[in-house]
Amino acid sequence: MKQNAPSLDKGNVVISVHGLVKSFAGVDVLKGLDLDVYKGENLVVLGRSGTGKSVLIKIIAGLLTQDAGAVSVFGNEVSQLNRKELQDYRRKIGFSFQNSALYDSMTVRQNLEFPLVRNKRNLSSKEVKEAVDNVLQSVGLPDAINKMPSELSGGQQKRIGIARTLILHPEIMLYDEPTAGLDPITCVEINNLINKVQKEYGATSIIITHDLTCAKETGDYVAVLYEGKFVEQGTFDDVFKTKDEIVKQFYDYNFTTNK
Repeated sequence: MKQNAPSLDKGNVVISVHGLVKSFAGVDVLKGLDLDVYKGENLVVLGRSGTGKSVLIKIIAGLLTQDAGAVSVFGNEVSQLNRKELQDYRRKIGFSFQNSALYDSMTVRQNLEFPLVRNKRNLSSKEVKEAVDNVLQSVGLPDAINKMPSELSGGQQKRIGIARTLILHPEIMLYDEPTAGLDPITCVEINNLINKVQKEYGATSIIITHDLTCAKETGDYVAVLYEGKFVEQGTFDDVFKTKDEIVKQFYDYNFTTNK
């Protein structure tokens, strides 16, 4: 169970999702989702592959537009933002992609400098260097600064990917399957890093995963997504006290059959 969860500001809803519907080629992927995420909260969207988890966070990030319903972030409806407003909004979001999305031809230093120089053109060389050094220290990889992505392990690439989002001090973090494909020890490191980001940066985060250990260790609140709908919401312990067979089967697969 997650330890030392911060005191959440339940009076400050950062992300509000109501009646969210999305279809592709006539197939309903999201079927009327309702969800509120509070300032400083780590919210986990838990579900099997193909349940619409990635579609949800892409809509929140403004990368996709819903067919019906509303997604309000910082009090603004995302789908109604104009081009400039959307650009400004996305600067407040850190998106940690499943494959880390590092530039293979750039060193770690260059990967981290790129978003900083692109978005904050008035920084001096000294300020850029300090920002890179600080964020590498935050993710525990200061010695990786001159390495190429190909020289890093999968877990190290994930951490550098997170560092690249943190360098802009985002107000919202979106994690797409942060522990997918990693060994158990590295998964622990990534889970600890997600909690560290919450504590040190005060970020409001949505973590999408099918990994129950990740959900248990990082989530202040868990929403279980199944066939386009949330079937259970609450703390991890509350969610898995349910008698719902769909949720119980998910728990048994992760914590019983895999032992």
